[in-house]
Amino acid sequence: MQERGTLFLIPSPLGDRAPVDTLPDAARRAIGRLDLLLVESERSARRHLARLGAARADLPLGELSEHSRTADLEPYLEELERGKSVGVMSDAGSPGIADPGAELARRCHERGIRVVALPGPSSVTLAVMASGLGGQRFAFSGYLPVEREARIRRIRELEARARSRRETQVFMETPYRNLKLFADIVETCRPDTALCVACDLTTEDEYVRTWPVSRWRAETPPIHKRPALFLLGA
Repeated sequence: MQERGTLFLIPSPLGDRAPVDTLPDAARRAIGRLDLLLVESERSARRHLARLGAARADLPLGELSEHSRTADLEPYLEELERGKSVGVMSDAGSPGIADPGAELARRCHERGIRVVALPGPSSVTLAVMASGLGGQRFAFSGYLPVEREARIRRIRELEARARSRRETQVFMETPYRNLKLFADIVETCRPDTALCVACDLTTEDEYVRTWPVSRWRAETPPIHKRPALFLLGA
């Protein structure tokens, strides 16, 4: 029987302004042995590879994004079953955590294909670490509803869950809507609820503050059009 290949989940810096030294040498070594690299966008991937000093003219790129369907994964699984080494790299951070990669990894497990996750930055885990809200129990909810009434309901649900379960709630918004979400949080939540705003993690302009909502009502964080995460705690 032909030996199967390996799927490597390869982290990338948290944006173009994040330092490349947040990635271990293991990521560069893994890129050097790949037969195929799956990326969200070729342009971002080429830029990341160049910054890492891991650019390879002979390395073919395939697409794996939020728009990829289950059927789109089949050619990549076939490559892995033929013994090829395939990597997944998102535009920012670690694949499979609020980024593409999880579905392909699950399919690999179903077929007995080895999956290797390489260490690197994840904005979700870094925000939990820096928040002081505790990581013994936390939940990541991704994007909240765009429609305001539904968003307010969801904020109330997350606040109640943070209090009843003592579980840190992590969520995010499209950068240009950050301030709208922030305003809804401080208007909706109780004054003593803890709110952390974490922005541009790992960069020189990193901003992380955890205050009670009452204090945030007199302060607006500098998060407009910047990648940010919001965390609620008891």
